[in-house]
Amino acid sequence: MQDHQLSKMASTIKGLLIRSAPDVCTPAVLRVKHMGHIGLPRDRNLFGYRPWNQNQSAVTFARASQIRSQAVMAPVSDPTSTARKRVFTFGKGKTEGDKSMKSLLGGKGANLAEMASIGLSVPPGLTISTEACQEYQENGKKLPEGLWQEILESLTIIEKDMGANLGDPIKPLLLSVRSGAAISMPGMMDTVLNLGLNDEVVEGLAAKSGERFAYDSYRRFLDMFGGVVMGISHSLFEEKLEKLKQTKGVNLDTELTASDLKELVQLYKNVYLEAKGEKFPDDPKNQLQLAIQAVFDSWDSPRANKYRSINQITGLKGTAVNIQSMVFGNMGNTSGTGVLFTRNPSTGEKKLYGEFLINAQGEDVVAGIRTPEDLDTMKDCMPEAYRELVDNCEILERHYKDMMDIEFTVQENRLWMLQCRSGKRTGKGAVKIAVDLVNEGIVDTRTAIKMVEPQHLDQLLHPQFENPSAYKERVIAQGLPASPGAAVGQIVFNTDDAEAWHAQGKSVILVRTETSPEDVGGMHAAVGILTARGGMTSHAAVVARGWGKCCISGCSEIRVNDSNKLVVIGDKMLTEGEWLSLNGSTGEVILGKEPLSPPALSGDLETFMSWADDIRHLKVMANADTPEDAMTARNNGAEGIGLCRTEHMFFASDDRIKAVRKMIMAVTVEQRKEALDQLLPYQRSDFEGIFRAMDGLPVTIRLLDPPLHEFLPEGDLEEIVSELASETNMTEDEVFSRIEKLSEVNPMLGFRGCRLGISYPELTEMQARAIFQAAVAMNNQGFTVIPEIMVPLVGTPQELGHQVKLIRNVAAKVFSEMGASLIYKVGTMIEIPRAALVADEIAMEAEFFSFGTNDLTQMTFGYSRDDVGKFLPVYLAQGILQSDPFEVLDQKGVGQLIKLATEKGRKARPSLKVGICGEHGGEPSSVAFFAEAGLDYVSCSPFRVPVARLAAAQVAA
Repeated sequence: MQDHQLSKMASTIKGLLIRSAPDVCTPAVLRVKHMGHIGLPRDRNLFGYRPWNQNQSAVTFARASQIRSQAVMAPVSDPTSTARKRVFTFGKGKTEGDKSMKSLLGGKGANLAEMASIGLSVPPGLTISTEACQEYQENGKKLPEGLWQEILESLTIIEKDMGANLGDPIKPLLLSVRSGAAISMPGMMDTVLNLGLNDEVVEGLAAKSGERFAYDSYRRFLDMFGGVVMGISHSLFEEKLEKLKQTKGVNLDTELTASDLKELVQLYKNVYLEAKGEKFPDDPKNQLQLAIQAVFDSWDSPRANKYRSINQITGLKGTAVNIQSMVFGNMGNTSGTGVLFTRNPSTGEKKLYGEFLINAQGEDVVAGIRTPEDLDTMKDCMPEAYRELVDNCEILERHYKDMMDIEFTVQENRLWMLQCRSGKRTGKGAVKIAVDLVNEGIVDTRTAIKMVEPQHLDQLLHPQFENPSAYKERVIAQGLPASPGAAVGQIVFNTDDAEAWHAQGKSVILVRTETSPEDVGGMHAAVGILTARGGMTSHAAVVARGWGKCCISGCSEIRVNDSNKLVVIGDKMLTEGEWLSLNGSTGEVILGKEPLSPPALSGDLETFMSWADDIRHLKVMANADTPEDAMTARNNGAEGIGLCRTEHMFFASDDRIKAVRKMIMAVTVEQRKEALDQLLPYQRSDFEGIFRAMDGLPVTIRLLDPPLHEFLPEGDLEEIVSELASETNMTEDEVFSRIEKLSEVNPMLGFRGCRLGISYPELTEMQARAIFQAAVAMNNQGFTVIPEIMVPLVGTPQELGHQVKLIRNVAAKVFSEMGASLIYKVGTMIEIPRAALVADEIAMEAEFFSFGTNDLTQMTFGYSRDDVGKFLPVYLAQGILQSDPFEVLDQKGVGQLIKLATEKGRKARPSLKVGICGEHGGEPSSVAFFAEAGLDYVSCSPFRVPVARLAAAQVAA
């Protein structure tokens, strides 16, 4: 089943409800897009399976036991050379692939081969490799030479297995054609089902399986083939269907008779003439060739490219094409189709989680005709097939050692496995599943560490509502809790607005009737997603869970009017820009803005993180500027503060900022010292609070770094001058003159960092005195204080030497005055490329290095962080850069400077402590680089500390 069939499953589900006994076995149309597959082994009649009976149950369980024993052994696959091979078959008796071949066969193809190799019932088929797709793209979007012949040769193997032939009206073989890249991309590429039907074949199918079934399959194929292969809008087919239903006086597709569907087939064929000026291609082999090309083309579609860009998926060759014999879930009340996860993907609970519909083929779900059932429906109506499914779930979990996402069809009581893959899950689900699999003896802790992505932890660190009981009266609708967490934002109704508002810094809730793959840009930009239709496995739900976005789907109480940009919820009409709050864990839609609170680490997460801490070698510190931030960092597992920015403290009150401005405006040393004396107690008090919070852990304090202009008021120059004159008791002319002297063309490369401390040594002296006085005071109160003073923006060893001497002199004076001393370190930030190149000389003065990767990136690339937005999107879109270097470390450039400086610094001072304190300290791939480069620690924001801890552990695991 195509990725997007899973992701769009159950688009209007109102809840996973177990129906009452009288109606659980009535036909229920499954809204999974294109779910069925067909194809029956040779020892069975094409559409006349032997009915399943109770006497077969013993055989079922004996077979399952046999499969379980096979599953623990290495799968046996065909040893055929794959050097030039582009087409691989799988199915009964022979499988030319296995799960290790994802890069070549795609995830879907590799797992179909694997399931066949361990004995599960998989409809026979073939996979065209990703390398063939790459050749197709490079060949001007034409099938590579010889590929079509290879496909036809492999097709004869399927036809032999099936005892049926493509295009044969007597024994018709119908096929599904699906995409499948090495990395799952839900809904981003195309699928065609029921391929092989034409006017002759449909009559043969009708003779075997009934007219209504045959013509229902035919009209579905015409619609899907038209949209995917011929580029005809689905709405043109939908229009014909709706008009026919009105004419016949029916509401549901299922109420149309076989005669009605025959009429609809003709109407659909006319759509081809109206839209394309050509007839529907009725040669099945031509259909197959066109469908293969359409799947290859979908790899380069705008939505697929956008999805790969958002998820930073690079380096793939293309998509594989899986061609498989169809099995049908819409052959009556003994048939059905479904999708499940072997554990709850939101919570991690060990219980099958999924949806099923009787007498249904996949696109019924997307059409929104009926609500999917809970899997218990299948348990009641098809007990033998259900038991085999449960058995298969256990086999696959133990074989793959992971929670699995499974798609299946039951055709006349016979279970067919259509796809399996590692299931996408939320952060909460990922952690619980990893811990449970260790406790169940399925994986060890090192394997479990790799099962949780750092981004999963990021989800858990998102805010929740402060008091869920407080807003109960403002709950205006209830939907399905598709992706947990809380979101508060302003309503927007389309993806373009979502992206535009997000670019303006606004938090938005994307409200849609249902989402489609074209909406991925808006979904990514939104803080939360609300849809009127869609089940727990709909497109919105699956994509949102993968991104950690709060999502409520299937909220049938809302009516969305896209054109007028309004949504009606009960008796309320809300328009664009109004505020909504979403509780993705409960499905509650709340009117207005609800306060959020940060989450806490507990339970399974604490257990999991303790395993990560046991494995990792890299220490994780935090960037924190206040006692509150320091405590948050400590609670999240930080092992100290790697960056305390003293300038942030100056904005804490009017008195502080006024004292800073007096210091800036001072003309004489005496005036400057007077202002600094006012700042000293504020700084000392702040440091005391931080030392208290970090008792026993190191605290690295950076001396004043930013340009002085950042502390001046903002606004019109005359207003600034007037305000400063009143604050400093200077005349406006004196203020204006001083501002002129302080003005700089490029302040980020100007009078800042250690240049301030060297020009105004009294500034460094004041900050050092505040640090040491606070440290001794806290030490005297019984706290263990480990201060580390960091000198910023050093480019020469002489600059650092000047500041180190001054700091040590202040320390000696304070220790003498207070009659106590303590151990401390003085080091520097490496944020200028020259400092990295002469790191051995700088290490003679420094006891530690901390790489300021934000400025180091800025200076290495020559990009201004303030202006990079003007061209960076173009660079990313054109592939000039693969990622934003201010988010993901540039390992080839900036990374090499870090490696060089570390090596040179340690050569000069073997005991040198080395870390980083830029924003890259919380980015997983960057953390992995730092660990491999041999750094001692990374420092990141308090809320990203657990992410960095896990990323460091995964390098060591």
